Amino acid sequence: MSKNLVVALGGNALIENPNHVSVSAQYQAARRTAQSLGPLISKGYNIAIVHGNGPQVGFILRRVELSLGELHDVPLDSCVADSQGSIGYNIQMAIRNEIGTEKRSAVTVVTEVLVDRADPAFLNPVKPIGNFMDAKTARERSKSDGWFVKEDANRGWRRVVPSPEPIEILELDVIRTLVESGVITIAAGGGGIPVALGDKGKIEGVEAVIDKDKAASLLARSLNADRLVISTAVPKVCVNFGKPTQRELDLLSVSEARALAAEGQFAPGSMLPKIQALVDFVQATGREGLISDPLHLSDALEGAEGTRIVP
Repeated sequence: MSKNLVVALGGNALIENPNHVSVSAQYQAARRTAQSLGPLISKGYNIAIVHGNGPQVGFILRRVELSLGELHDVPLDSCVADSQGSIGYNIQMAIRNEIGTEKRSAVTVVTEVLVDRADPAFLNPVKPIGNFMDAKTARERSKSDGWFVKEDANRGWRRVVPSPEPIEILELDVIRTLVESGVITIAAGGGGIPVALGDKGKIEGVEAVIDKDKAASLLARSLNADRLVISTAVPKVCVNFGKPTQRELDLLSVSEARALAAEGQFAPGSMLPKIQALVDFVQATGREGLISDPLHLSDALEGAEGTRIVP
């Protein structure tokens, strides 16, 4: 029986150089990502792919801002949906061109993820999106559009939005059917389109961003996947990262990972959410989580590379 993998792709899988972000450059990044997934596909793994979308949503929002007065505004949930389609298209095409789909098809599922309007995250928006602004523009947008704005590392002001916890993947049954039938399935892109229940029990989009790694962990748990694999820029998790005492880790238990996180070993917004996502998966399923870079993914699944997180 084929094993089911959920593979979460980091930003470097989609944009390799922030100075080269054209559609063709993003496709070339997707092509190299497809090549890294080739050995997993050829070994017969059933694969669900979750990807990030931060820069791409920023590009969409910037286009919206430049066209205001001529075209309509686009809410954030629709921006996420747009990015799911365009990024999924790039990944599908790259898999078809680099791997071939004579026996395995690839498809993108536009995926809604339920969040709770009562989530405390809505009272404390922290996720920066869109372009940088000066203080005057930030104040004006805060007043005119009700934006929450924050200064971002002395680089200017940016809009910030909530990042609530994902509760349920609404297209789960479709995704499960596709994955278990061997279709390479791109789902929950950018963490999923954030939706919540309205007053009459109908779902509606909300202005929020769901963490991609948390969504990948929820998808892996919901699919009862054999492994959650997070592909990132480094081959292994490190302690004392960037210091002379930096040390790579081959194996971490859940308790060790939590202890290191409590020590501040993992950077918020970078390695920390990846570790937390893996810990949640391992704790819930008793199965292994794995983190490595695209070059070493296949070897990592054989236990020769990467960092494994175990119960």
